[in-house]
Amino acid sequence: MTQNIYDDETFFAGYSRLPRSVEGLGGAPEWPALRALLPGLRGLRVLDLGCGFGWFCRFVREQGAAHVTGIDVSQNMLEKAHAMTRDAAITYRRADMERLSLAPASFDLAYSSLALHYVARLAPLLLGVHQALVPGGRFVFSVEHPIYTAPAHPGWTRGAEGRATWPVDGYLEEGPRSTDWLAKGVIKQHRTLATWINTLRRAGFLLDHVEEWGPTEAQIAAQPALADERQRPAFLLIAARR
Repeated sequence: MTQNIYDDETFFAGYSRLPRSVEGLGGAPEWPALRALLPGLRGLRVLDLGCGFGWFCRFVREQGAAHVTGIDVSQNMLEKAHAMTRDAAITYRRADMERLSLAPASFDLAYSSLALHYVARLAPLLLGVHQALVPGGRFVFSVEHPIYTAPAHPGWTRGAEGRATWPVDGYLEEGPRSTDWLAKGVIKQHRTLATWINTLRRAGFLLDHVEEWGPTEAQIAAQPALADERQRPAFLLIAARR
């Protein structure tokens, strides 16, 4: 089962104070780049893997999506999403992504933001997502960049949102990594950039875009603290299609 760290009260309290939790999509610095990868949303059936507070679910409905299904393993996250949502066309479902069952050809777009790096059994999930998309359906997601999911030296400092600010250690050693971020013992699955790409390809996806995200000059001007994020990419953004 995917580690359900978001139902740890210490972790959840810290996460709830992050800008992306308080301000929604606009509080996530990578959101403009991620949004640019999305297709037109009007009339689409959308799947949000790791929907959290439901910010993206509500956004796509505002853009004309026909129906949205938000999946999350955390009861805390789903309770918050339900409390913030008044839309019968949004369905929230508690499920473990490592054991997720999706109906074939039931979605036009699958999306995930900073959730897939918690999943140990990635290949079966990607196969399931591929089958759940209609032909030509899109898959757009972000994860922590592999330089962050690889273990860092304990003496190195931390930057924006608690990410390490120095190059990695043991990059080619893939597998679970324990880190102290908002709470002790948070488990993330480290994979190399090549593994992310090749696992998608083996699942049948065609890659449209791969981006190692960093803030723009305009973002740094507005938020000078983001300047540190130019030293190494914080996030990996990928757009693919069936």
